[in-house]
Amino acid sequence: SICSESVLKCVCWSVSDLDLFLCFRPNVCAMQQIKGTDKKYFTNCKQWYHRKICGKPTVISYECCPGYEKIPGEKGCPAALPLVNIFNTLGVVGAITTQMYSERANLKEEIEGPGSFTFFAPSNEAWAALPTEILDALVSNVNIELLNALHYHMVNRRLTSEELKHGSSFPSMYQDFHVHIHHYPNGIVTVNCARLIKPDQHATNGIVHVVDRVITAVSNNVQTLIDVDDDLETLRTAIAAAGLTALLESEGQYTIFAPTNEAFEKIPQETLNRILGDPVALKDLLNYHILKHMQCAESIVSGTPMETLQGTMLEVGCDGDQMTLNGRAIITRRDQLGTNGVIHYINELLIPDSAKTLLELAEGSSVATATKLFVDAGLSSHLTGSEPLTLLAPLDDAFKGSMTMTPDMRRLMTNHILKEQLSSKSLYHGQELETLGGLKLRVFVYRNNLCIENACIAAHDKIGRYATMFTVDKVLTPPMGTVMDVLKADDRFSLLVGAIQTAGMTELLNQQGALTFFAPTNDAFSAIPQAELNKLMRNRQELSNVLRYHLAEGMVVSGGVGSHTRPKTLQGEKLELGMRNYTIYVNRKPVAEADLMATNGVVHAINTIVKPLSPISTFQQSSSLKLLIRFTSNVICSFLGTVSTKADHSFEKLKFLINF
Repeated sequence: SICSESVLKCVCWSVSDLDLFLCFRPNVCAMQQIKGTDKKYFTNCKQWYHRKICGKPTVISYECCPGYEKIPGEKGCPAALPLVNIFNTLGVVGAITTQMYSERANLKEEIEGPGSFTFFAPSNEAWAALPTEILDALVSNVNIELLNALHYHMVNRRLTSEELKHGSSFPSMYQDFHVHIHHYPNGIVTVNCARLIKPDQHATNGIVHVVDRVITAVSNNVQTLIDVDDDLETLRTAIAAAGLTALLESEGQYTIFAPTNEAFEKIPQETLNRILGDPVALKDLLNYHILKHMQCAESIVSGTPMETLQGTMLEVGCDGDQMTLNGRAIITRRDQLGTNGVIHYINELLIPDSAKTLLELAEGSSVATATKLFVDAGLSSHLTGSEPLTLLAPLDDAFKGSMTMTPDMRRLMTNHILKEQLSSKSLYHGQELETLGGLKLRVFVYRNNLCIENACIAAHDKIGRYATMFTVDKVLTPPMGTVMDVLKADDRFSLLVGAIQTAGMTELLNQQGALTFFAPTNDAFSAIPQAELNKLMRNRQELSNVLRYHLAEGMVVSGGVGSHTRPKTLQGEKLELGMRNYTIYVNRKPVAEADLMATNGVVHAINTIVKPLSPISTFQQSSSLKLLIRFTSNVICSFLGTVSTKADHSFEKLKFLINF
């Protein structure tokens, strides 16, 4: 929308250059209000929240900052209003309820008189949000409780928002109980987790910061808060068993996502007993609920990964008015403040991977088919036990058709479990890994992938209590013989086998090594005219050269093929490999079936005889380049001609060279 200069306030539903144009006029303040709610965020135009707060669009409004007003015909709000004392400033900034209670509690005289104070003044909405019984208790004994509550919102010195440093605290005017400040990187400032919604309202005798809630004195650490709350009885027991009590009593700045008794009850009893009986897993579980810093709910405007004491990340975010963890609205109570941190109550237990068994790691992942097959194959004891193992779990998409448990399938699934716990970061090219079935699997490291035989790792490691899960993109094909054995066992290659024997290459394909064979099928040979094929079969040297052009040095499984991969062949030239729509292309011809694994190589079936690509001649390259340059120069010349009619001498030389 376009906002007239003559109006005091304008509202823009979309963000454009107009926002900045208005915002940077003298003493114009912006207010972002979450659309459809009363929640507002003050900004001085140095901080913006990407026009969405907690996933909800905002309405941006512009008005004169408190203490300033417009002058007809002038831009912005250049006229400074006279400063008044704190009591009257409360009225200027709209904190009418705080002003009323200040008068009722006989605080008016103090904040009208001489001094230098900082008043964290609750908004009208903040007072209205107090439970009725608490508000009644305050105002029924105005000379004591209400005055004490208001004094706790005051500091006996002037503090601008810039001076409210993250992690600092200041003695309040109520028995020197401290107020706790947090100034977050996104610009949000909180006092005892109450957000400053209108900061830096200057007065003759101090400064007023309007806050979004009534704050209360803090005297207990977070461990004491847990100790006295019956809803956290199970958590309290777990903390003691894990030896974390001293940590939560110590000085620091922690955020605890505290699972309630109900949260623990949702966990299967067998799983809960296992974790509670394992000090290492229990400590990991609890540390996964603790952040290394203090994070008030009001400081969150979007999802942000945050590191836990356990070492992994939690995404702390929000959705409208709800605070979220890992995208789920499981926080039931927020901002219970202690002297050394803050507690947010959650109704679901968060179990980190490091406290899980292999079976638990697989649950909820995209490997449900593989998980069922492991169980059906009788391998559950390995998935739930304490053996150091690594599970190679193919994605659900890797399985085609119905999967029936047979002895061969049982053997295959057994060979998807490695005998040691590994990290993908420790794997190296040529490494051999032994399976529970006794097979040796090879590791292939490529520029763009990390593969075990034909299956490449498709996700980050899931490292459990005793074992690790690698999610892989294919069902493993363990090598069962040499390249020659693979070809002989497949009827599609009967003509190729004959050609190999004629060329005297049988020994080459049986010996130890690492080869990639783009193996022509019978269809490929049948496509050659019979006379030409007969001639080729009679010329052993030429036949050998043709076959060697199909054999590349080194192992290149499909996961190792990038957009431009050029392995050298045994014939001496290079092949051009590419990948499009999950299909390998060799010299621009598609591979019919990839990754037939052998002990000394890998076979990729192709339905054509591959020939070297015809290179583009130097003349053709030069002609094509000249055409491109001339087209570009014409565009440039046309453009420059509209700008200037004077021909620069150097530009004329460039045109001459291009057209030559």
